[in-house]
Amino acid sequence: MFAVALTTEAFGLTDVGRKRQHNEDAMLVDSALGLYVVADGMGGHAAGEVASNRATEVVKQHISANRHLLKDLGNNPTPDSRSAAAALVEVAVQRACADIYRTAMSDATKRGMGTTFVCLAVGGNKGVIGHVGDSRVYLVRHGQCHRLTEDHTLVAAQLKAGTITKDQAANSQYRNVITRAVGIQESVQVDTLIVDLVPGDMFILCSDGLHGYVEDEEVLPLIAGIAPADLPKRFVDVANERGGKDNITAVVVKVAGEGATVSEESSEAQSRMEALRKIPLFRHLTYKEQTAVLSIATTRTYPAGREIVVEGQPGEELFVVIRGRVAIEKNGVEIAELRAGGHFGEMGLIDNAPRSATVRATEPTRTMVISRPDLMGLMKRESILAVKMLWSFVQVLSDRLRATNSELSEARQELAVAQAIAPFAEE
Repeated sequence: MFAVALTTEAFGLTDVGRKRQHNEDAMLVDSALGLYVVADGMGGHAAGEVASNRATEVVKQHISANRHLLKDLGNNPTPDSRSAAAALVEVAVQRACADIYRTAMSDATKRGMGTTFVCLAVGGNKGVIGHVGDSRVYLVRHGQCHRLTEDHTLVAAQLKAGTITKDQAANSQYRNVITRAVGIQESVQVDTLIVDLVPGDMFILCSDGLHGYVEDEEVLPLIAGIAPADLPKRFVDVANERGGKDNITAVVVKVAGEGATVSEESSEAQSRMEALRKIPLFRHLTYKEQTAVLSIATTRTYPAGREIVVEGQPGEELFVVIRGRVAIEKNGVEIAELRAGGHFGEMGLIDNAPRSATVRATEPTRTMVISRPDLMGLMKRESILAVKMLWSFVQVLSDRLRATNSELSEARQELAVAQAIAPFAEE
């Protein structure tokens, strides 16, 4: 394996816009630390500016003091290191929340101040996104743009619940009402997401002063042919041209590899996503939801001849072949073969039932592994994801039941034919 260190270069710009008197947005571009932040403050008497800047400072201090957790994530992405890195970002934002709340409680002129917050904290070839409010993070990868955050707004919640349409949301008088912010209360629920970093990736962090004027599908055309260093100004200019009613902030982070060689781990990132999207259980999830599933997955390598699962033994893991080849054996007889992209063991995600077959690596094989406890934990945190997966699983069971009924019907017909001709065969 030729491991190549990934590097990031980042550029940011914040602008007061055309209507506001003060800029209450804050941003951070710290490539040495690997931390990038956009915060959109709120509150009278410049209190929003205090909140957004204080949130950025507190988060930077906490992550800087514990940056070894990000390095651990990059060097050894185990479930423990993933959990620790996600907790690092969450605790940093919670500290900022408590700090801002205490300041507001001690100063009547700042009562009720708060801020939205998004960040990308980089450790090796992994990144941790932290998110509260309606500032956003987009990922541009392989010619496609994906939004990696969900707005914490009343309108977004209504859309998610299906109580309003997209057209109604666009014209709603409540579209700027946020349901979560840092500092309004002593603590806040923080969304975190761990993502693979791949050379060529571009992350865009922005406040609603930008995305309020730019539809998701417009991002790719807007950035086409423009150098990363020039993109923040491009975004600011577009928002101002379209009205500039709010402060505008954009931070662009570009991921690169040293030289032409891409690390094995980075090259596998796309393979993992492609394989996951082909599995019926996950195919209806959004890109963000699929990324969340990948964030709980681990990888394992097996030498040729090694058993991966054993017939009759219990198991609670789904395996996806990333590289190599495996044989599926029933009662010691090979009945099928799987190559890269193939998967097995999905029933283990439902219960700890005995495996119905043995799966053996027939050449050096690398697999992605998703365990039932980790998936159950994710589903508890993400209710919409859970509903989609349960519906997909019902569809999978339904398809298998139809296939089984069809096979039984064919077997009955063959048996009936055999019974019908048996007397003549005897003669």
